[in-house]
Amino acid sequence: MESAPVPGQNPVELEFTQENIETALYQLYYDPDMERKNVAQKWLTQAQSSAQAWQFCWALLSPDKIPEVQFFGASTLHIKICRHWGDLPAEQHEDLRMQLLSHILCFSSGPKMVLTRLCVALASMALNLIPQAWSEPVADMVRAFQPQKPDSQDNPGAKASQEPHAHCLALLELLTVLPEEFQSGRLARARRTQLKEALVGEWAVVCGMLRQLLQSQDSSVQVKEKVLRCLSSWVGLDVPLGESQELVQDCFAVLSDTGLFDTAVETIVTAITQPDCQRFINVLLSLMPMVLGLYDQLKTAAQDGDMETTHGICRIAVALGETHSRVLLEQPDHWQEYLALVNMILFCTGIPGHYPVNETTSSLTLTFWYTLQDDILSFEEEKQAVYLQVYKPVYFQLVDVLLLKSHYPSLEEYASWSSDDKEQFRIYRVDISDTLMYVYEMLGAELLSNLYDRLGRLLMDPQQSAVWQDIEALLFGFQSIAETIDVNYSDVIPGLIGLIPRINVSNVMLADTVMYTIGSLAEWLADHPVMLGGILPMVLRGLVKAELSVSSISTLKRICRECRQDLAPYAQDILTVSQDVLVKEIHESSQGMWLMQALGFLLSALPAEEILGRLHSLISPHIQQLDSLVRQEPDPATKQGIVSILGLLSSLFTTLDVNRHADGLDEEDASHRLTAAQSIQNPVVVVLQQVFPLIQTIISKWLHDSEVVEAVCGVFDKSVRTLLHDFGPMVAQLSQMLGQIYSTYPQAAALDLTQEQHMSDVRSLVEVLTSTTLSIFQQGPRDHPDIAESFMNLHAQILKRSPDLYLSTQLDVKALFYSGILSIKFPETPTVKAACLFFTEFLSRCKDMPALTDVVQSDGKILTEMLLQVRSTWLVVCIVPGSPHASALLLSQAVGGGSSRSLAENFSEVLLSLNRHSPGLLSQWLTETLQTPGFPSAHVTTEQKHTFSQQILREQTNKRRVKETVKEFSLLCRGLQGAGFSEC
Repeated sequence: MESAPVPGQNPVELEFTQENIETALYQLYYDPDMERKNVAQKWLTQAQSSAQAWQFCWALLSPDKIPEVQFFGASTLHIKICRHWGDLPAEQHEDLRMQLLSHILCFSSGPKMVLTRLCVALASMALNLIPQAWSEPVADMVRAFQPQKPDSQDNPGAKASQEPHAHCLALLELLTVLPEEFQSGRLARARRTQLKEALVGEWAVVCGMLRQLLQSQDSSVQVKEKVLRCLSSWVGLDVPLGESQELVQDCFAVLSDTGLFDTAVETIVTAITQPDCQRFINVLLSLMPMVLGLYDQLKTAAQDGDMETTHGICRIAVALGETHSRVLLEQPDHWQEYLALVNMILFCTGIPGHYPVNETTSSLTLTFWYTLQDDILSFEEEKQAVYLQVYKPVYFQLVDVLLLKSHYPSLEEYASWSSDDKEQFRIYRVDISDTLMYVYEMLGAELLSNLYDRLGRLLMDPQQSAVWQDIEALLFGFQSIAETIDVNYSDVIPGLIGLIPRINVSNVMLADTVMYTIGSLAEWLADHPVMLGGILPMVLRGLVKAELSVSSISTLKRICRECRQDLAPYAQDILTVSQDVLVKEIHESSQGMWLMQALGFLLSALPAEEILGRLHSLISPHIQQLDSLVRQEPDPATKQGIVSILGLLSSLFTTLDVNRHADGLDEEDASHRLTAAQSIQNPVVVVLQQVFPLIQTIISKWLHDSEVVEAVCGVFDKSVRTLLHDFGPMVAQLSQMLGQIYSTYPQAAALDLTQEQHMSDVRSLVEVLTSTTLSIFQQGPRDHPDIAESFMNLHAQILKRSPDLYLSTQLDVKALFYSGILSIKFPETPTVKAACLFFTEFLSRCKDMPALTDVVQSDGKILTEMLLQVRSTWLVVCIVPGSPHASALLLSQAVGGGSSRSLAENFSEVLLSLNRHSPGLLSQWLTETLQTPGFPSAHVTTEQKHTFSQQILREQTNKRRVKETVKEFSLLCRGLQGAGFSEC
């Protein structure tokens, strides 16, 4: 079909007629030109809000129109009813209702999207009229759809009474969308309560009809499915389970119908998981035998590999058992039934097959076990003991099941899995790990003893023919518990440490778990360093294997961090192996940086006189390689090598802290080592001074490459953070280099690094950075939000830590103030937050610094206006099938309606600071600014603006109250306060 243009191409000038509407719709759907589609979209949105829409919508619903046109007509009706209901005179309400009912019946056979939209429109109308003008809408709707004689004058559906099946489906659709429209509408609390009571009051009518249809042999599968969906919709209104009991029981009978199984499961789960259900204990108890009655069907389905059926039945069992565990536990006369339900869920946890390839059910049950355990442990001690006697054996069985479910498949089968399946299985094992951790809370030390005994039998008994998966699963269990539980006092850990070297590590999966298990015991090893000698060789053997990169390096890092005071005897071995794998580049760059962090911990704890020599030995090959790369012509490979080596140095300097290595020593040793360290220049500073010329060469060649500059800044950033005052000898050189970087090619990394420096020692650097950045602001900073953000953060830190820098005549304070104003106008949230932080610090320093006070007095009104200014543009687009822009757009700025409401807190802090430090001026500025008509929004009245001013000026300390005031005023400016409308 050819595209038809909107006449005149100027939507504002067009009349909202049926012909123009259809032309615009054809353009929207069939015109390939996106700009023309957008024109049509905007014009159609205006049409839906027009007064003429009440008329043209009916013409668009004519049977001879295409479905897209009919849908737009139905959508327009809904929009008019939910947004412009007040425009329709009350005397026309009855005609509208009859027309809607008539059209719903006419469209009962389709198209479905038109029927649904008409039903939503009638539902919206009902919500506007209930209960005063329409007291029993549900009963009236049911009567309207009853089969009628052809000559009936009282029913709009009489002429179409030959289609009872379609009418039944249409009625069910209408009854389904009615609660949904209520749930989605934005309603005042009192109105919501009133409507909910009215709708729940008609549940008996709906429930009786649904039961009749569900039990009738004449009802089609399609009708029964709609019945189930309708029940789910009404359950969301918290209709009493006691009044729905028989209908929910009917749903269990439907589970035998394969075509309705999924929908029936969804409906039952929805019905029994409503919070209000716990009031109806007898109903829940009556449902328990029905759930247990599904056990045989569950077992058969599991045996046949019917994942859909096992999944559905499991969902029902878990929904009942988990949602109501405490209520059901408190029914002593029914403890055997609940225990049977728990065992049914345990069966679901142990469904045969590997997740997610052969089964997807077991994962549904894991949160149940935590809930049950939590409820049991929450009882008073005497009652808790009774429950533990019953459920501890179940939880020991659960451990066996979980370990079995965590088993890897055979190596051949695992190799055939897709990467997605492997990732899902990894996440599944993490969930099992979390569950085992919770189980430990119930079983305690008995669980560790159980795991240890089993592992010992597998490794020590020659009669045992253990498969590697059994060993891996037991280690996995230990690791899961040791990761989060303090096992330092467990009497089985020494035995476990002794068993680990006996494991025949035959594949990567087992090796990974061995590594992670050792890592999880790092804190225990720190308290028992004598055991390190038997474990470290395994870790170092894993370190040389690329396939164990993550597990071996993370384990070594944990050991070096936790046990560093006792690693001196093993330092040479660790450094030798690590240096070898780094030089050979066995591991990826990111893992190499982790390894360097581990070595930083190790070196930090060595005697002060040894550190520099070992440090030189470690990094010399990398410095030599860096020197070689710098001499080469710049290209992507060279750049990557430089960035990688700089990353290694950054990581090493992150943890190489000679001032921290005294941690954990007794007072005498700590004092001796600190004295020794103080007599020797910090080794990191020595290395940085030695490589500084090389780094300057890198900067000269790669100055315009942000990635290389960031890597260089990263080296010094990590060093500054770690060294603190020891960094002093480097400040002058680094300041000069940063000034060179930034003045030639401004980058946020240089500003970020400056924040970490000794502010009092970098006056000249701050002046260079500020001068350069202000030049960027003069030229237009919009393309540099990162620089604006870092610049604002830098000056906020200067004002906070070294405000004396602002006494420099080289700093243009007025220009800095205006750069903050410009930054507040940025659309990027981090930049706006940084600007607000700058102004908060700036205003707090005014009383001590006349230069700042002068700027605030002369230009503070501009800041106040900016904080209040509205630049909001609303564009609401109705969702139309196939629309390229089915969304709502909001462009805005500041308190008055423009900025994201998440920034209200930041703006309120600036206003609070203004009021705290310049209350008289703020009062004057608010008065002058807010008296402007239409400012900051046409939605607020003069009285509301006056109230806002008084509330702001009243608070000088209460940050929360100012925030609430700003938020409330922001809503008023947007026209949202007190809105009680529904969304289309």
